[in-house]
Amino acid sequence: MELDFDRCYRAVSARDTRFDGQFFTAVRTTGIYCRPSCPATTPKAKNVSFVPTAAAAQQEGYRACRRCQPDATPGSPRWNIHSDLTSRAMRLISDGAVERGGVDSLSHTLGYSTRQLTRVLTAEIGAGPLALARAHRAHTARTLIQTTDMSMSDIAFASGFSSVRQFNDTVRQVFAVNPSTLRQEATRKKTVVADGTVTVRLPYRQPMDRGWLEWFLSGHAVPCTESYTDRLYRRSLRLPHGHAIVGLRIEDGYVDTTLSLQDMRDLAPAVARVRHLLDLDADPEAVDAALSEDPALAPNIAAHRGIRVPGNVDGDELLLRTMIGQQISLRAAATHTARLVEALGAPIDDPLGGDITRLFPTSEAIAEHGHEVLTGPTARVKAIIGVAEALASGKIVLHTALPAEELERDLLSLKGIGPWTARYVVMRMLADPDVLLDTDLVVRQGAEALGMTLTDSNRWAPWRSYVSMHLWSIALERRGL
Repeated sequence: MELDFDRCYRAVSARDTRFDGQFFTAVRTTGIYCRPSCPATTPKAKNVSFVPTAAAAQQEGYRACRRCQPDATPGSPRWNIHSDLTSRAMRLISDGAVERGGVDSLSHTLGYSTRQLTRVLTAEIGAGPLALARAHRAHTARTLIQTTDMSMSDIAFASGFSSVRQFNDTVRQVFAVNPSTLRQEATRKKTVVADGTVTVRLPYRQPMDRGWLEWFLSGHAVPCTESYTDRLYRRSLRLPHGHAIVGLRIEDGYVDTTLSLQDMRDLAPAVARVRHLLDLDADPEAVDAALSEDPALAPNIAAHRGIRVPGNVDGDELLLRTMIGQQISLRAAATHTARLVEALGAPIDDPLGGDITRLFPTSEAIAEHGHEVLTGPTARVKAIIGVAEALASGKIVLHTALPAEELERDLLSLKGIGPWTARYVVMRMLADPDVLLDTDLVVRQGAEALGMTLTDSNRWAPWRSYVSMHLWSIALERRGL
């Protein structure tokens, strides 16, 4: 990645929080690296260099600043804006792919050799997949050390380390102190972990249109697997080592997140999926500035600063729910989906005594028993079951590191999936910022309300997904929703 020194240094001099997570400042005289908004005295330009990731700084021997905690920043929006190998690899690494299957598995998923992948990542961002995964484990470990009362040995394995010794060595190398000192320095009140429940704060770049996200989550909530009450959204998750129940409340500058996990090794993947669901790594200032140049959109952008494009937590679920909801209202879609969840979803216990009682059904369960539960036009029911069979058999595999063109092509090859469904899934599953849902009825109504056409949309690139959200919000407000 090319980082403009003068632009980066201006951001550091201004302590500009908008750039936190987009690059890091490595200070040669102190041997530490910081986020751009670090409150410490700005170092002299001759003493600093800039790197795109925390892993790159650690690879060069720099330690994390314990004052600004540079690892605890929103992720770089680059991983969503671009669809190159580096960006796709970073999405899988943040989801814990290296901890689960190793670098060979990561490389295979991306369609490259391990040697090729390591060479590209090192050249692009200064660190290979092992170093990136190590930085990711260190951040998870610090979060658990400073926000929970878990034992250090439990934290070591929950963070993905293979041994307590490896955990201790990494913490000392990355933070220049041992784990017990990190815990002593923490100022936050500890969360008592019971039944695998832990609370963390997930930062995001401001501004954020909280109302839009809260409407989206509440409007699409399906009973038994999701709920929304008093600004608290809760849902079940299927994770690599078990299931979880997550509770989210969007606050000023962070999302207060409670995770009840069957297996603490799933903490990092759960956090990655929550960030993806809420589009927490977006750069809203850049999006709003670009789209505000359109006079027709500018008033709505001023009224909805920092609008987000909701992502998802499970690709199979997103695709099947999208098909169930085609050409019917949100309420009807929730009713049909709830019936499916109640009949085929695996029952789970809610450790916090709430109303989350089931997981969304697996594609295998829907393929085998969907015809007993799904109602509606015969062609649609057959299409949903056919797609479930394709997912269950591995004919199509969904994950966040697929190239957008490949995913759209694979989806369109399945009977019953048209252009709107394919593009909607691409937008939400890949966090693709540049998908204009120009065939969507509600998007068209929003455009008509502004007196604009959608034929020449290049002027909004690469932020057309956010245009879709703005046009949706305009049409829904006109309906009084």
